[in-house]
Amino acid sequence: MVKIYKQTELDKLAEILKNDGVISVPTDTVYGVCARISSLEAYKNLISVKNRPSNKLFPIMCANEEQLRQIAIVDEKIEKLIHAFMPGPITLILKKNDNLPEYANNGEETIAVRLATSKVLEELIMKVGSPVFMSSANQSGEPTCTSIEEIGKSCPKLDGIMEGEVLFNKASTIVDCSQAEIKILRSGPISIEEIYNVLNK
Repeated sequence: MVKIYKQTELDKLAEILKNDGVISVPTDTVYGVCARISSLEAYKNLISVKNRPSNKLFPIMCANEEQLRQIAIVDEKIEKLIHAFMPGPITLILKKNDNLPEYANNGEETIAVRLATSKVLEELIMKVGSPVFMSSANQSGEPTCTSIEEIGKSCPKLDGIMEGEVLFNKASTIVDCSQAEIKILRSGPISIEEIYNVLNK
């Protein structure tokens, strides 16, 4: 049985992540599974937990804008979206910068990034000292788990699960900002109209 941790046990959860472990945490959209991006071993462990093809890239969650800027290129247009919608149910596809380890996105030019969607996640990521890969809690290709019991059954190799609430129960809006023209790749809680309103200000 996968061990369940309270939100007050962040030091223990951070220790698991620092030791290349994989845990499940509640985000604002769905339950996620995460591992730190600063370790190849942690990355391999996450692939194993999710049973995911290694050519499928993982989104990355940062504690704050400063961490995001360490791994991605942010221009004025992207800054507007960050300040308007993040943290929130939005994922931005950005051009990576040279600090990102090669394995973290298979040498691709872009990465998918989110900002920590709760104070608890922000604190956890800061304690780990590295952004984390954040993927939905399920086996690759299967529906996202909606309860802690389901997660434990679906991902028995997890090193721990953090208790908590999920708000939207709907995956985030994905916005591709890597080209001159911004594109919505997946509609979600934030609409295309809201995004264009911010960009046209």
